[in-house]
Amino acid sequence: MTSSLDYTVVIPTTGRETLRPLLDTLLTGEGPRPAEILVVDDRPGGSELDVPGGVRVLRSGGRGPAAARNLGWRTAKSEWIAFVDDDVVLAPDWPRQLGEDLLFLPAGVAASQGRITVPLPADRRPTDDERGTAGLEHARWITADMAYRRSALVEAGGFDERFPRAFREDSDLALRVAEAGHRIDRGERLTTHPARRTGFLYSLKAQRGNADNALMRHKHGVLWRQRTGAGHGRLGLHALSTVVGLAALALPLLRQRGKAVLAAGVWAGLTAEFATRRILPGPRTPGEVARMAVTSVLIPPAACYHRVRGELAARRPRPPVAVLFDRDDTLIVDVPYLNDPDGVRPVPGAVELVRGLRERGVPVGVVSNQSGVAKGLITPDQLAAVNARVRELFGPFGTWQVCVHDDGDGCACRKPAPGMVLRAAGELGVDPASCVVIGDTGADVDAALAAGARAVLVPTARTLEPEIARARRHAAVARDLSEALRLAGVAG
Repeated sequence: MTSSLDYTVVIPTTGRETLRPLLDTLLTGEGPRPAEILVVDDRPGGSELDVPGGVRVLRSGGRGPAAARNLGWRTAKSEWIAFVDDDVVLAPDWPRQLGEDLLFLPAGVAASQGRITVPLPADRRPTDDERGTAGLEHARWITADMAYRRSALVEAGGFDERFPRAFREDSDLALRVAEAGHRIDRGERLTTHPARRTGFLYSLKAQRGNADNALMRHKHGVLWRQRTGAGHGRLGLHALSTVVGLAALALPLLRQRGKAVLAAGVWAGLTAEFATRRILPGPRTPGEVARMAVTSVLIPPAACYHRVRGELAARRPRPPVAVLFDRDDTLIVDVPYLNDPDGVRPVPGAVELVRGLRERGVPVGVVSNQSGVAKGLITPDQLAAVNARVRELFGPFGTWQVCVHDDGDGCACRKPAPGMVLRAAGELGVDPASCVVIGDTGADVDAALAAGARAVLVPTARTLEPEIARARRHAAVARDLSEALRLAGVAG
């Protein structure tokens, strides 16, 4: 029943010891074998991972789980991409369960979420951190076990790499997939996520997630918590506790001792209520009580600090590190299947704008479909001569990516596929998310989004209205090349 399932498993990892048994389960489990198992090593460096044969390892350079998963799914070629975390325990027949969840889903269903179970200690009450892990059992859209159609990931542009931790990046992606009109179903497969073992200040360090909450609000509005089932949070009380705590310290300096005492009382009451709420459900051992007491004092100001930091970062423009241009009707006037260098005519103002970018140190490149070679309408030598004339007029580009295939060749480079954008970013030594692609067709926009880059469409008379409408929803639309650079944040 499940033999025809086409799926790849992507596992981001920091080298946990739990990775090897997870891989063994995938390699020997009952059910359809994955087309490929991709382990994405997200450590900044270090030795090679010890993985069994049949597992392919990619390196993402320590940029976080969102970037690691993006590298994994963009490398995969299968219809379905199954994301699992490196610390989960899969059932021996997980491949079979996955197949039963995915194989007969309607086309309108873009993703399937596994059911997560978190075993808690049977001989004592769970600690604060263990209860936090147990919350995954009721969480929506978590990538501990989540499968997406590749087409949905391409349409959404993958994970937003501005989420640097394993927090909110999965909810953000799911919201964008849902906003595109797709459905996300809950499957029947069951995956075990062991409770976390953490240090004394783990809950304090976890407050960094407030910066990610700020990005979620910036992207999805004030109702993002309701839409993701994230709960109400406690930031308002944390802010009040922080304000009155600071007031209790500052008011004596202004000889306002009565008000200082009142502020100190309010702070003490809020802190005691917070600590009690965390202590009562737990094991109440001396160590746990001490940990809850200390961190309940420190968490409110830490939460506020990270939220402010996140709000500022979310509003900060993200200028691209590199600009990739389509060639025809973007840099030069389009002549179908141009084979004569003498026919190269720059789009008005394009030469000056490209040279201005280069002078300011912004890397520039070209990503161009040239199917005339596959069609036999131009020769490779003629194409090279035309491109040489473009370089002569515009100056050197940091990378040239040209696809000479036709639509039916099934290559991974022809736009709207992301291959050329990914290779261009690689040659320039930048993250694809730090690139902006400027072109005149929907294929330019789709290639950029599939690679995780940004896109600006500069329509011409031949650009189709549906392409313009889609670009307005998912990218940006400019009247000319100058405005495109301004929208990209790199105008001079």
